[in-house]
Amino acid sequence: MSNALATDFYQLTMMQAFWESGYNPDATFDYFVRKIPLGSYLVVAGLENVVEYIKNLRFDKKDIRFLSKHGFYPDFIDYLREFKFTGDVFAMPEGSIAFQNEPIITVTAPIMEAQLIETYLLNKMNFSTLVATKAARVVQAANGKDIIEFGMRRAHGEGYLEATRAAYVGGCSSSSNVMAGVRYGIPVAGTMAHSFVMSFESEIAAFRAYASVYPDKSIFLVDTYDTIEGTNNAIAVAKELESLGKKLIGVRIDSGDLLSLSKKVRRMLDRANLGYVKIMASGDLNEWRIKDLLDKGAPIDMFGVGTELVTAQPKSALGGIYKLSEIYAGTKNVPKMKITDDAAKMTMPGRKAVWRIVRNGKFDRDIISLANEKIDGVRMLHKVIENGEIIMHKESLDEIRSRLRMDLEALPSRYKELDNAVAYPVELSKKLAKLGEKIKKNMKNALGTRS
Repeated sequence: MSNALATDFYQLTMMQAFWESGYNPDATFDYFVRKIPLGSYLVVAGLENVVEYIKNLRFDKKDIRFLSKHGFYPDFIDYLREFKFTGDVFAMPEGSIAFQNEPIITVTAPIMEAQLIETYLLNKMNFSTLVATKAARVVQAANGKDIIEFGMRRAHGEGYLEATRAAYVGGCSSSSNVMAGVRYGIPVAGTMAHSFVMSFESEIAAFRAYASVYPDKSIFLVDTYDTIEGTNNAIAVAKELESLGKKLIGVRIDSGDLLSLSKKVRRMLDRANLGYVKIMASGDLNEWRIKDLLDKGAPIDMFGVGTELVTAQPKSALGGIYKLSEIYAGTKNVPKMKITDDAAKMTMPGRKAVWRIVRNGKFDRDIISLANEKIDGVRMLHKVIENGEIIMHKESLDEIRSRLRMDLEALPSRYKELDNAVAYPVELSKKLAKLGEKIKKNMKNALGTRS
């Protein structure tokens, strides 16, 4: 079975209603996020998955058999047999920083096609963008220390690969996820489990066994029984490695008072002339705990972060939405917007562009305009699919990570605070604001005439 049925059922029922009505005008939809759950920015991720999905979007024989049993008409089924996406897609590149309410992706296509891809697009973009944003915050808190993503065992089912990719986009240095190494070329790393230490007759025997196989790559887990005694055992084996011309990479502390223990372990290692041995910490870490540890002087060199990273706690879902903004009726473009008493849920009409204004090398503000406007700024939306064909340059993860590093350097520090970050200014162009007010006024008048 293909990915064509990776959608909500109502997308297909709406498509059939459009088909039977003979109504399939071109339409534009925007993907954007109304409210950023943590901080003031988002890290765009997941676009590659969306583009690949659109490229390969076909209904195979198994899809057709399933739909034939669920109330879909033969003529609509025949249409699906030949289905292919034929529209255009503009998007912010992965690794870009985005802000509230601005289009991250815009899709222009016959409405049946644009409607079908909504669910998959939201699934991929919301999850990957959320995890990449969380990773960027964790990496920021670490202030140059390596973050190793340890989250596969706590990830949500098959999302483990997307989570690791997004975490790497967000700045993590490596991952314990071997399949992500195979699939994406992400550096893989790991130490040992408590079970490995416990399976030997003594802790030092476990360390020796591991070091004999990995004399240049060992990181010993020292908290299985007692962290101080474990460190003594690690020091003993480190000295044995030195006699062989080898060096212990580090020790890992996974429990207890990480601040106090890391300081004690560092003193022990230094007194043993093992200043090169690094200390790694893990165990339910997040950006706040890491920042607190480092602010208090914890001599920790690396952090392993798992559960809270790949599940993006404490906000486990991103409320990105996909809303209709324009319908093409014959030769006339008809802007559309959702109008509601809840101002936060109103949408912006028309095809749009996003412009980033940069002053003295720093981001100053973003402006959302109508697509045919020209603003003196950096254009953020780029065409990635044209007439159904991919025109996007396939970027390496290193290119994507480099873009994020540059964007974060250009983002003023007040927008990067872990708590109480200032909201980044996102403005509407005069023409877009005027169009929105005109539509609201016309709708209000129309409703008044009916009453």
